[in-house]
Amino acid sequence: MSPNKQHQAYKNNAVNTASGAELTLMLYNGCIKFIKQAMKDLDSKNYEAKNTNIQKAQKIIQELMITLDPKIEISNQFLPLYEYMLFQLKEANIKNDTSLLEEVLGYTIEFRDTWKQVILETRKKQYAQGAHV
Repeated sequence: MSPNKQHQAYKNNAVNTASGAELTLMLYNGCIKFIKQAMKDLDSKNYEAKNTNIQKAQKIIQELMITLDPKIEISNQFLPLYEYMLFQLKEANIKNDTSLLEEVLGYTIEFRDTWKQVILETRKKQYAQGAHV
């Protein structure tokens, strides 16, 4: 198996075996990657690639919106933030505005880092409970 196929098989396996929390983390990381790439594309005036990468970031945010549970209060607080991020990405794409991409990137990194902490705290609690059983 070629190294590229091995890498793809590893990525597929990682997604297929990931928990919901880990999948959310992967979505945030993917969104960050696509926004950063769109910024590079914009700098190099590769507008077609910029458009593609912004659209990929938008699709990820839309997926994050779909996964929100309306019964949980914090979901109702996240929805308008995601909507704002989608709007800013659209504006950045139309206006070729790096500052708008940077703004959305900042939010995405903040959400990702917070989500990482939630995962770590949850694992600590699960480990502590398992140790006492």
